[in-house]
Amino acid sequence: MTELFIVLLYILFVLAAIVLIVVILLQEGRGGGLTDALGTSGQQTFGVGTSGINRFTGVTAAVFLGSALMIHVLNRHAGGSSVLDRPEASAPVVPGGAGAGAPVGPQPPPPGPTEPPK
Repeated sequence: MTELFIVLLYILFVLAAIVLIVVILLQEGRGGGLTDALGTSGQQTFGVGTSGINRFTGVTAAVFLGSALMIHVLNRHAGGSSVLDRPEASAPVVPGGAGAGAPVGPQPPPPGPTEPPK
């Protein structure tokens, strides 16, 4: 059941992202932008007043943000614990491993010289 809800949230997330991109590009800016390139189609679509498109952009952004947060929370909950949360996941300490200091205590004598080849 949770997997289906996550898939639906992903679909909502992608649709909200696409709609948000289009709505932001259709808004009338100070320097023109895509609205000038398309002519008056942006005004015909959303009306002459800008309060409607601004409200629609805000609602779409809220849906986008809410779906992103819900996807994160549900994926984190479904994923369980992290590898870093488990103590047995840490690497065992090997004496004399990389980064180890000089050995402490008596050491065996170094190997003797080998016989030269004949």
